[in-house]
Amino acid sequence: MALRIDHVSKSFGSLHALIDVDLEFPHGKLICLLGPSGCGKTTLLRCIAGLETPTAGSIWLDGQDVTHAPAHKRNFGMVFQSLALFPHLSVGENIAYGLRIRGVDQAARRKRAEELLELVRLPGVIDRPVSQLSGGQRQRVAIARALALNPKLFLLDEPLSALDAKLREAMQIELRLLQRRLGISTIVVTHDQREAMTMADVVVVMDHGRVQQVASPLDTYRSPSNAFVADFIGISNLVPGTLSGRDIVLVDGRPIRVARPPERISEGARVMLSIRPEEVHVRPAQANGENHLSGEVSFVRDLGASVEITVRCGDHQVLAVTTPRDRPGVQIGDPVGVELPVAACVVLPS
Repeated sequence: MALRIDHVSKSFGSLHALIDVDLEFPHGKLICLLGPSGCGKTTLLRCIAGLETPTAGSIWLDGQDVTHAPAHKRNFGMVFQSLALFPHLSVGENIAYGLRIRGVDQAARRKRAEELLELVRLPGVIDRPVSQLSGGQRQRVAIARALALNPKLFLLDEPLSALDAKLREAMQIELRLLQRRLGISTIVVTHDQREAMTMADVVVVMDHGRVQQVASPLDTYRSPSNAFVADFIGISNLVPGTLSGRDIVLVDGRPIRVARPPERISEGARVMLSIRPEEVHVRPAQANGENHLSGEVSFVRDLGASVEITVRCGDHQVLAVTTPRDRPGVQIGDPVGVELPVAACVVLPS
């Protein structure tokens, strides 16, 4: 299954929810649509599902234009944020509801429900009322119901947002393993970057109705396309500077060399230097030379498993994260050197 989103826009009056979204999703992958509230990710999912019609552009599935096809004829399975289970039906009746609508006989419906409950690791509850299930169990039932009709595409709109943190992380792994086992093309909407990093083959980062970056989770983290992506995916130090030559950024007059020269940015332009805190090294001495800044420790936070050290370098704050074992012997007020490794520095448009 290849899904093509061909220059899709969607407006609600004067509100432009989607602006020229152009994407192609390959078969068998788990795609995460990631972004803050109001970025357009749920609107895009609803356009794919047939619950909204694009204002412009088209949606193609396996070479067929499905832009105006009714939702019930697309053979997509969908799990809503609210789960939308029927409280008056049993677990098995919820799962088999779509099969009943299609005229499948009762014995076949029950057999399919039992198979799916085994698949989502929830056996023995087929006759139990939905109201007696925990949040995580309801989540599994909603997933089983969406898979009952062997959908071509599996769509999930923030499916884990109502779960507590520990259960949510467990379900992220469960859902990823299930998707791999079935090999079904899956699109998940989330605002949680950790969730996207855990589950996705491909992350689509969105903001204000536009696609900001499409890449694997690690590429998105290590090589963000702009300051928004760098800041939204995890934590990043964003330090202003000036591009000097092909691979040098001047920060307060100090040269910071980068491994990947920026494209389409001219020499002398103002830029942002992005570097992840875990890549920053703090040394208990003033810095000299390339890829070093001088500063003073302004804050230290020991979180047990990690230690955060904030250093003021001129007008900029630089955050370093290290392990307790590798913690440098520095305290608040100490003069220090900050090393920014060449391979970890990314130049972004200002």
